[in-house]
Amino acid sequence: MTFLVLGIALFFGIHAVGSLGLRPAAVGALGEGPWKGLYSLVSFVGLGLIAWGYGIARTSPTVVWLPPMGLRHLVLLLMVPVFPMLLAAYLPGRIQSTLKHPMLAATKLWAVCHLLANGMLADVLLFGTTLAWAVMVRISLGRRPPRPIAMAPAGAMNDAIAVVGGLMLYALFVSFLHRLLIGIPIL
Repeated sequence: MTFLVLGIALFFGIHAVGSLGLRPAAVGALGEGPWKGLYSLVSFVGLGLIAWGYGIARTSPTVVWLPPMGLRHLVLLLMVPVFPMLLAAYLPGRIQSTLKHPMLAATKLWAVCHLLANGMLADVLLFGTTLAWAVMVRISLGRRPPRPIAMAPAGAMNDAIAVVGGLMLYALFVSFLHRLLIGIPIL
């Protein structure tokens, strides 16, 4: 569990820099390029430790709660909009303007779904921290100036691309990518 907790601390710690309004100071102290390099390195190491620590924690799980089997089926349904929302974050259209921050909405829904479907301590730590981070970021966005984000040009087809592409990604994850990447089959 130590590697998982360390990974969570590194990954979400470096991501919290922007949410806490500390990014301008970090860029000022290091410069844009070195800051991005440090940010990327710490994120990558944190993500690697999360994956490694989560894998280790799964070998000797600590049960917090046992989700009812029917809840797993509900989670499959609740997860359907996650990938379209992720794509909509970079494809300006009605989905993006309605949700304001579709990637954060997708992250929160993803985390809630995984908390509902999984009851091990490692799951609660990982998905609970992810949910708390996404909520914190969403709140902080109203308190800091927006930064420009590179995305596709606005267009009428962007919502259709986000929905169709997102549903295709969802189908791939459910059918085999989740098992391939995470080691846990969905179906």
